[in-house]
Amino acid sequence: MTISLPPEPDPTALRQSLARLRASRGWSYDELAARSGLSRRTLIEIEQGRTIGTLATWHALAHAFTIPLGELLDPLCAGHEPPSSGR
Repeated sequence: MTISLPPEPDPTALRQSLARLRASRGWSYDELAARSGLSRRTLIEIEQGRTIGTLATWHALAHAFTIPLGELLDPLCAGHEPPSSGR
């Protein structure tokens, strides 16, 4: 039996998407930090690729942008089809 591993997630696409979302709203790091409850340093480190952040980090960001968490994380599947719901 051969087990097919899922494709690798694309954290670069995720951090670039975060930068675009922030820029599209005209928010500085300080503004996003205030809206998300995260530190400015954390936001910079994520956008610069020094950390990926935690699930709680991305949950806070989704709330700050008022978008579903799944939508915020969609760029992880850049370059490949996300899994189907199987329903």
